[in-house]
Amino acid sequence: MAVARDLTRITLTEWGVTHRHEDVLLCVSELATNALLHGVPPNRCFRLGLNLTTDGVLRVEIHDSGPGEVRTPDADPESEHGRGLLLVAALADKWGVGERDPGKVVWCEFRVARCLDGSLGHQFTHAVR
Repeated sequence: MAVARDLTRITLTEWGVTHRHEDVLLCVSELATNALLHGVPPNRCFRLGLNLTTDGVLRVEIHDSGPGEVRTPDADPESEHGRGLLLVAALADKWGVGERDPGKVVWCEFRVARCLDGSLGHQFTHAVR
């Protein structure tokens, strides 16, 4: 989780993204934790993807090779599961789950800022253990 958070922090800084920086880092941490706990078999990695579009939407993707099921966030204060996804749902503008073979991709999006350099946006992908 720390590696995913650190890579995200470095990448956002390089891209000049400061708006909602802490919200993004918290969501990366929560989604990476879920991937490690529930979606990655032993000795396997998950993939972190970041994409910043020219219209200012930052998409975070965590790809894993586990089953495609993601529990619905549980707001029950006595529940021991699902609070991380409640944070993601509260902080991100959008979030969801997509299929991949094998596994799934859990993603979230944030409106952060427009790319000031006029480029087509930025992408970053890295495998994390």
